[in-house]
Amino acid sequence: MPADLAVIGLGHLGLPLAQAAAAAGIDTIGYDTDPRAVAELAAGRPPVDGSLTAPAIRRMLSGGFRPTTDPAELGRVRTAVICAPTPPAPGGGPDLTALTEAARALAARLRPTTTVLLESPVHPGTTEEHLLPLLEEGSGLRAGRDFHLAYSPGRLDPGERARGYAHTPKVIGGLTPACTESAAAFYGRLADKVVRARGTREAETVRLLETNYRHVNIALVNEMAVLCHDLGVDLWDVIRCAETKPAGFQAFRPGPGVGGHGAPVDTLPGQRPLRLVELAGQVNERMPAYVVQRCATLLNEHGKSARGARVLLLGVTYKPDLADQAGAPATEIAEKLGALGAQVGYHDPYVADWRVGGRRVPRADSLYEAAAAADLTVLLQHHRTYDLQGLAVKAQLLLDTRGATPTGAAHRL
Repeated sequence: MPADLAVIGLGHLGLPLAQAAAAAGIDTIGYDTDPRAVAELAAGRPPVDGSLTAPAIRRMLSGGFRPTTDPAELGRVRTAVICAPTPPAPGGGPDLTALTEAARALAARLRPTTTVLLESPVHPGTTEEHLLPLLEEGSGLRAGRDFHLAYSPGRLDPGERARGYAHTPKVIGGLTPACTESAAAFYGRLADKVVRARGTREAETVRLLETNYRHVNIALVNEMAVLCHDLGVDLWDVIRCAETKPAGFQAFRPGPGVGGHGAPVDTLPGQRPLRLVELAGQVNERMPAYVVQRCATLLNEHGKSARGARVLLLGVTYKPDLADQAGAPATEIAEKLGALGAQVGYHDPYVADWRVGGRRVPRADSLYEAAAAADLTVLLQHHRTYDLQGLAVKAQLLLDTRGATPTGAAHRL
């Protein structure tokens, strides 16, 4: 059965795109090689990362969205958007394995006049140097002549529903001007604003700049957090005052580490390293160890040793009010606390089962009782369901790594 659109890869990039397309009345299929994930979606059940709710999935299905594992479906669409995951590779840079598999599956069925778009996070040059040859060799067609090819970085903030797809400008860069216009015509049906880059490399580099911008600025406030603690200065009050400046300052806030799907890129193949980004990465990577150090110091100041101490971690996801644990610092913090001999438990309303190093971490059923029983409670993620004033009263000792508790109610990062 023909469709207007194929979304290839039903993860944190692909599902919101498919949702926006279905809502716009675009006949959409979602292709993924994971049969279990596809079966769950087809049954109306939400993804494990919590990026979409069950009602949202059901609305997509009723609007004509069809999840599938059948690659033959890819040969019946006018537009195909590759949203394959590109996690960090062991040797550095993005792992293009899933992207390569998606490209080959599409290429074998690619028809003339199809518009092929890439949204996966990649290094500048990947669209033309990696994706284009795969598509041309597998299809026998020429990009820019027989089919359109363009790149558009994924820019949605997971869990942020106020802007959504429609109110997040889409950046696009095509192989040729005609490719750019074909991509603009598609995304113009979903987003209020389309921004044309000069080409695929410029569009790819937009993603690089936006990701590195986030990590560099978080690193700055993380360094300030350590400095301000040593000076006895309330950093959270400093930020509150600084963000009143009408220009030249954007507020970022420190935390126990940096999670999320977008990894900072400090080195590109054949290019000199981005020294500022490299340094920022080092600062951010030290934060879980710093949190553990603060835990041990607090316990010691209250006459307790980290060895044998009962430590309760609150919020193990990377963002508030989401189940997504991608890159969350909670895992490393739990590992390091365990190495010190602490008895680690956790509470998270969005995570029913949490494993660290292959071992299941005990989950607290009653939050207040667990906080009262723990020698130290550590707020790693501020979910809205947490009553921090009540927790501050119940907990024997509370370390707030998010600056979310009322002033004086807890020890802050």
